[in-house]
Amino acid sequence: MRQPDIEIYLKDAEVDHKAIAGWLGNALGPCSDWTQKGQTWKCRAGNVPVTWLPKAVGKWNSLYLESADTPWDDDIACARAAFQALQVEVRCAPGTWVEEEGEENADRWVRISADGEEEITWRTA
Repeated sequence: MRQPDIEIYLKDAEVDHKAIAGWLGNALGPCSDWTQKGQTWKCRAGNVPVTWLPKAVGKWNSLYLESADTPWDDDIACARAAFQALQVEVRCAPGTWVEEEGEENADRWVRISADGEEEITWRTA
């Protein structure tokens, strides 16, 4: 089932909103100019609202695509595409998480890197 939105986390200070815009421009359509509010950057890639938050969790940058209208069915598919395009480690939730699932499942993540793909425990709080 297609997720209503997508959020992935990219490691590395070398990946910034400009590198993301290049990748998303190819995948979703041309990116509008970025606007910055505080630490948050926003644009539109094609028809998809995009939010980039550098260092959202430690060294990890958050990329949030606020639409189901993407070529990816879920966070994992998007994370795989981001890794292929940008060659940086990417983390994402293994599926849609809701509070009723409890805190334990909130720490389950998928890690995609040069080492491959694996499920990990990542305590972000």
